[in-house]
Amino acid sequence: MRILVVEDEKKIADFLQRGLESNGYAVDVADRGQAAVSYVHDTDYDLVILDLMLPDMDGMKVLERIRSRKVGPPVLILSARGAVDDRVKGLELGADDYLTKPFAFVELLARVRALLRRGQPAPEKLQVAELTLDSLRRKVTRDGETIELAPKEYGILEYMMRNKGRPLSRTMIVEHVWDMDYDGLTNIVDVYIRHLRSKIDDRYQQKLIQTVRGIGYMIDAPEPAPVKPSPFITSERQV
Repeated sequence: MRILVVEDEKKIADFLQRGLESNGYAVDVADRGQAAVSYVHDTDYDLVILDLMLPDMDGMKVLERIRSRKVGPPVLILSARGAVDDRVKGLELGADDYLTKPFAFVELLARVRALLRRGQPAPEKLQVAELTLDSLRRKVTRDGETIELAPKEYGILEYMMRNKGRPLSRTMIVEHVWDMDYDGLTNIVDVYIRHLRSKIDDRYQQKLIQTVRGIGYMIDAPEPAPVKPSPFITSERQV
């Protein structure tokens, strides 16, 4: 999941970025309204967290421009402007939620998750063979046994399971899970895939995470190979 934080106060922006990234989200930060509009038009974000008091453009104008797209991400306004009129105007212009500063991060995170669930048509529970991911509880099990994953491991696994049977390049995985561009030199995806395999596949006969040569990785439950009849067994009785 990729989130754009539009906030010109560096301390708040850094706080939000660290907190969201520690929970498995990829985060971009824009400190100007015009930059935020450009980001939204160039990148498919899953959510925008928008401050209203920006140095170059009122946040309401940013919201209007985001909503001018045919398909836009959910928008959570995060602002010190807590008057009823401001909240009403923000929601009428198309904001999906409104949270006033100061705020508790746990509440912000709960609202972020609620908006992401609302914007995702994908099921809340994903399954590949006996591997299950519950996106509501952020819980992963295989064959009924709970598997503990670090935030980035969870992010990769969720992305792969939402794209079951589809080969995903390292570039796609990095750009979806990390807040960085893939430069062709990093082996960070390979390292995390090894971690995932050690937790998800190593103890099981059926391997779900597959390497796709020349592309990257894919998760799927391969069809079992058909059992060939023995040439020495016949259904007819030999006389």
